[in-house]
Amino acid sequence: MLEMRPDCERCGTDLPADQGGAFICSFECTFCADCVDDLDERCPNCGGELLDRPARVGAALKKNPASVTRRFKK
Repeated sequence: MLEMRPDCERCGTDLPADQGGAFICSFECTFCADCVDDLDERCPNCGGELLDRPARVGAALKKNPASVTRRFKK
């Protein structure tokens, strides 16, 4: 199950689990759309492809909440 990280690792932008606009690699590194454009759709951590993260909504989100651990480091 996806961890659904709450923020962009590069800029700190909030990325709610129930909305689009987040991109992840196979290791679940998470970035916002603006940063992904700057990164040429490649993860700076592993070099993997960054793809749209699916949203988690309704009962699924309630039963399996998103992570609250932020990954952005100033």
